[in-house]
Amino acid sequence: MPKLFAVSIVLILLLGAGYGAIQAARSIPWDCADWQAFAHADRTTAILESLAENRGKTLYCGIDQSDTFSKAETWAAGKDRNERDDTVYWGERGSFRGFIAAQEGWLTEGESGITGQSIATIFEFPREQKKRRRYKRVTERRVVNSGGNVFSDLGPLGTANANVTQALRNAESAFDANPPAGWTPATAAASWQAAAQTAAAAYCIAQGYQRAVSVSTSGEGWTYSGNQGSGGNFRYQARKYRLWSATCEREVRRRK
Repeated sequence: MPKLFAVSIVLILLLGAGYGAIQAARSIPWDCADWQAFAHADRTTAILESLAENRGKTLYCGIDQSDTFSKAETWAAGKDRNERDDTVYWGERGSFRGFIAAQEGWLTEGESGITGQSIATIFEFPREQKKRRRYKRVTERRVVNSGGNVFSDLGPLGTANANVTQALRNAESAFDANPPAGWTPATAAASWQAAAQTAAAAYCIAQGYQRAVSVSTSGEGWTYSGNQGSGGNFRYQARKYRLWSATCEREVRRRK
């Protein structure tokens, strides 16, 4: 029995020595001299982009060595990003998939995760192995054949007339003779396109898309102000309109 106990002690010591050698071999490889945090006006985005691009190096150089980010704000920015919950942060230069338990313990001063781990373990972001779920990025499109109208400004008042139809024609003639600034015949095409781009982008974003492409206009017509005549006469201001159409696009992830 004493001999068995002694053998057990030796095995434990050998295993411990082996583990220590492995830990020692996993030294921190990063030189922080040229490390730069991702520049962004929004602090959370800057942290997540830095984590996505540099992974463990951000924790080592950005927090431990340079104090570019604090532990608390880095934990707050990334704690809800976890692949198993499908909340991975997809950055411009990489992706951030959450902290490992040792990193949680270090960032939260022991309130979350586990403590007592080696520095090599804390500052390591092991590359994910075979994923349970695989996704591809695709562009989802929705064609909007008639998303709405875009309008010019109102023109000047037309000549008053007792006949409504003639009064409307007078308003159109006044517009053509003295169109609003930016809507001269020479600049009308560019003005319509700019107005359509603005309207289409707002519409697509409101529908949950990221952008509007292939924007065009068609079907030019007239609309009018309310009657501004008196004494039984009619007098109007006219403005032009066109229909716009576009394709709404957004990037989505779908399972392969």
